[in-house]
Amino acid sequence: MKQLAIVSGKGGTGKTTLCASLAELASNKVIADCDVEAPNLHLLLDSSVFWEKDYFGSKTAEIDKTRCRKCGYCIQVCRFDAINDFEVNSLKCEGCAACVYTCPVGAVNLLDTVTGKTILSESKTGIFSHAKLNIGADGSGKLVTEVRKNAVTNAWQEDVVFIDGSPGIACVVIASITGCDAILVVSEPTLSGKHDLARVLELAEHFGIEAYVCINKFDINPTMTSEIVRQCKKSNVRVIGKIPFDREVNKSISKGIPVVNNPRSNAGKAIREIWEELRRILMI
Repeated sequence: MKQLAIVSGKGGTGKTTLCASLAELASNKVIADCDVEAPNLHLLLDSSVFWEKDYFGSKTAEIDKTRCRKCGYCIQVCRFDAINDFEVNSLKCEGCAACVYTCPVGAVNLLDTVTGKTILSESKTGIFSHAKLNIGADGSGKLVTEVRKNAVTNAWQEDVVFIDGSPGIACVVIASITGCDAILVVSEPTLSGKHDLARVLELAEHFGIEAYVCINKFDINPTMTSEIVRQCKKSNVRVIGKIPFDREVNKSISKGIPVVNNPRSNAGKAIREIWEELRRILMI
């Protein structure tokens, strides 16, 4: 089973829209939404939840008042000002355990904290693994890893796992692409798009992952599109598709359907060509 991550250097390039369309075109697949901080792939998939589990992604200190002598050592060593009047503010606590090791009577303990939920849904396109990170919670990279594990564990004879990654190059992106057979980077013909594409390609090279590029709305700035193509050629990265600007895309999104299901969409036709190229690359 092959794993393909669809990522982008910046938000708003059309990464999730493309992922939903590729999932629609593939026959045997599992889908994972690894953009756990702002998941929205479910908006384009007709799915229903059949499994949900709390995810414990961090630890928070708790003071046992029956043992506490109010010596104040825990307050002195807390660099996050999380302890006030011997009460721990869970929103400030980083779980560093300095207070635990400092307390002379063992009145402070670290407790596992629920930072989100891992979810499995059944969609018309197949098993859909996703998650919901709590507001302000840490550990998004570890949660991404759990989402991917759930996707692979619940795969049977599927050919490919489509991973909708987060934008950027932070730990959530690293967790999304590690161990993948290839990544597809969605870029756009803007100066920031060109710059952020270079950063993602550098990340892929660092981890030794084969990268391919598609340029969304390529025709709104032909000059910048040509520059991106030259940039990719210089980096020995293939541009496997160019998607035109198409007002039908927004119409499809507003209806909650993948754009490839819109017969009037030129963007949908371009995405079908990209999928055929990906099938040859991944040999599925």
